[in-house]
Amino acid sequence: MKDIGIDLGTANVLVYVKGEGIVVNEPSVVAIDSETKKVLAVGHDASAMLGRTPGKIKAIRPMQDGVIADFEMTEMMLNHFIQKIKGKGVISKPRILICCPANITQVEKNAIKEATERTGARKVYIEEEPKVAAIGAGMDISKPSASMVVDIGGGTTDIAVLSLNGIVTSTSVRVAGNTFDQDIIKFIKEKYKLLIGDRTAEEIKIKIGSVYEGDKENRLEVKGRNITTGLPNTIVVNSKEIEESLKGSVDVIIKAVKNVLEITPPELSADIMDKGIVLTGGGAMVNGFPQLLTEELKVPVFIASSPLTCVAEGTGILLDNIKILEQ
Repeated sequence: MKDIGIDLGTANVLVYVKGEGIVVNEPSVVAIDSETKKVLAVGHDASAMLGRTPGKIKAIRPMQDGVIADFEMTEMMLNHFIQKIKGKGVISKPRILICCPANITQVEKNAIKEATERTGARKVYIEEEPKVAAIGAGMDISKPSASMVVDIGGGTTDIAVLSLNGIVTSTSVRVAGNTFDQDIIKFIKEKYKLLIGDRTAEEIKIKIGSVYEGDKENRLEVKGRNITTGLPNTIVVNSKEIEESLKGSVDVIIKAVKNVLEITPPELSADIMDKGIVLTGGGAMVNGFPQLLTEELKVPVFIASSPLTCVAEGTGILLDNIKILEQ
């Protein structure tokens, strides 16, 4: 009988199986036949189809901004991943811990819970992402001192101050990794009259993206379609330009972190000055985030050792201490 932890993200789904570690790490994408509504592919296979499908095949991201945008598709996606694990002969009716953004409504929480229950779970626990990310990043949140985490995911950035196993102050903004991709698309369209897709934008972000002291020498060749001629075209962009294109979104995140710090009780603020802030999530890996936040907040900021998998690893630790979940 094995328990399962799921990080149901806007960009990726990670599944942790107790005793085995992370067994699934795939994009949150489902490809369907738009006429028959039949699911054709999920995860990596479906992601490869994004922006490249013929008319009747549709590639959908069922999670938007950290919440379920398409209930049916989310359920199919969850089912697919759970069946994939069951195929390995692991589990009959598992207990499942699933993570959601900090500030979603009770209605949205119930929707996630119902979708998970229908996949055949014996019991479903729901935990807030920043809390699980902090645990996965190795923070001890059980003590009466503050830990602060900024989790920059695909759809949302969750910011939370934690103490005694609970969230003291938190906020969630719908600006994160996917927003950065859209910023890059918009910038390249306006400056170079070139249309690029989401996947190309993500590649630019990963390879030369920067939010602090971007380097003009750090360049990348980008292919797309010229708006004026309608023909394929290639341009070269540099890291400094990408930094400029992300500035607006990054400012929103900095402002949100400042707001949380402003409403944190003074005793806990002192702890944060000592311990610093930990960054988790894929978005945190854009070059320069720790340096920029340290400068803006005057508080030490560190990046977790494996930011992409913190939440999934945190579910593993929580599943080992099921008593915390039972509270």
